[in-house]
Amino acid sequence: MKSITVFCGSSFGTDDVFKEQATLLGQTLAKQNIQLVYGGSNTGLMGAVADGALQEGGKVVGVLPLFLQSKEIAHKQLTELILVETMHERKTKLNDLCDGVIVLPGGYGTLEEFFEMITWAQLGLHRKPIAVLNIDGFYNDLIKLVGTMVDKGFLKPINRDMLLISDTIDELLEMMKNYKAPTVGKWISKDEV
Repeated sequence: MKSITVFCGSSFGTDDVFKEQATLLGQTLAKQNIQLVYGGSNTGLMGAVADGALQEGGKVVGVLPLFLQSKEIAHKQLTELILVETMHERKTKLNDLCDGVIVLPGGYGTLEEFFEMITWAQLGLHRKPIAVLNIDGFYNDLIKLVGTMVDKGFLKPINRDMLLISDTIDELLEMMKNYKAPTVGKWISKDEV
């Protein structure tokens, strides 16, 4: 993998471990010569992951909608900052520029980006690994909900298994490097429920 998009919060959260792990992820990507692609902000975990990669000499590409640039949150030290018109254009560009996605803790925006990318994968629009760095159990309840989706017949087990989850960066990157996208279609028949 040459390029990974990271989705994460524009806040730091309530525990220092979130910032520490975001910074470490950026550093790790740079050390492995993997380009970081992200939302372009200098705030919260977004800024931390970019700063971590930049500290280690990594290449960092930000994708920022013009309306957010006017709020002066654009990171000033990036290798490249790509400005787009809309949030949808931002997600499309973040997808176009990467070989895989890592999701860190965040709020509604992070979840929306994550779910769109995993949905595109489920529909066969891309074959990239989608991974969750489950820092301090942040995504435990979401993981449980995904299991409920399978149990109640709204999600195939093979589609659940598309989601790569670990609480350590090295294990997550190894899982992503070895990922094989499913070849089974999304649709669930009555016989499978």
